[in-house]
Amino acid sequence: MNRISIIVVAGSAERLQMAAMVASVGAVSGNDVRVLLSMNALPLFVKGSAGPAPAEGPVGNVMAGKKVPPFRTLFEQAVELGDAKVHPCSMAMDVLELEPGAVLPWLAEPLGLTAFLHDAQGGQLLSF
Repeated sequence: MNRISIIVVAGSAERLQMAAMVASVGAVSGNDVRVLLSMNALPLFVKGSAGPAPAEGPVGNVMAGKKVPPFRTLFEQAVELGDAKVHPCSMAMDVLELEPGAVLPWLAEPLGLTAFLHDAQGGQLLSF
């Protein structure tokens, strides 16, 4: 089994979509997938933030009109179908003054960058 560690800091539709696709395909393929949501990505995983992520360019605008599975759905499927773990960044939660109960219920416990990088050793590390 391979470890895929994904750091998601961007809040754009395209980057979130690609990170979610890597997480879901990786997880359902039997890989050990860990995701850290931080910076501009984290607010999109707060309860009540169901709106779409802003497009970064033309592909993001086109995706909005197509039947592309939403990034939140793909991340949640990675958790449910592939046993991936998606963690909110503890530092970003502190900056945004969020309690653990403020994020979507399928997210794992908050995790710091030091612990995340320690756990990522020996595997693939991707950032979006």
